[in-house]
Amino acid sequence: MSEEITAQILLNAYANGVFPMSESKDDPELFWVDPRLRGVIPLDDFHISKSLKKHIRKAGLSVRLNSDFAAVLDHCADRDETWINDTIRALYIELHDFGYAHSIEVYQDRDLIGGAYGVTLGGAFFGESMFSRHVNGSKVALAYLVAHLKRCGFTLLDTQFITEHLASMGGKEIPRAQYHQQLNAALDIDADFLAYSDAPATASVLQRSTQTS
Repeated sequence: MSEEITAQILLNAYANGVFPMSESKDDPELFWVDPRLRGVIPLDDFHISKSLKKHIRKAGLSVRLNSDFAAVLDHCADRDETWINDTIRALYIELHDFGYAHSIEVYQDRDLIGGAYGVTLGGAFFGESMFSRHVNGSKVALAYLVAHLKRCGFTLLDTQFITEHLASMGGKEIPRAQYHQQLNAALDIDADFLAYSDAPATASVLQRSTQTS
């Protein structure tokens, strides 16, 4: 099946609520996934803890958009078990070149310590993966991503599945039918990830989140 998949087929799949995965990095084949329970982060319910807010204020981090998409993708794949094989890597690089896949990167000095990437269609952001090479690296990336999506007019942040990490920041599972309703509504929205070329200011990130602990 993987040989037949093109960037356009991949976009059509997202628009219909499915996404590709591979069994492992070394398996060249892909398969489509449409979970019975879908992970989402309602943008207005996203929240970060007091400790993470303090970290964002004090850590001296810098955040960028689309400055090194390939590096973010490769860091996400750099783990013992991953669905990011060579086919997926090539497809998402192509989507990035076409303006549909985007990354957010967290730097400490010159070191890339965290990031996330995903695909956009209409007002939907389909989160694919995150990574962290330092304490809170992926959480900081997610906080800035949410703030950026909100100011650009997005309404749906799809996380595919829910982890404890995502649940702690407002992520939840919704039934497939409810997800498809939210997706269809989001696809009718004319949001633009590139409406702002810079990452949100720290104050904006903290203002757009709620406090939990």
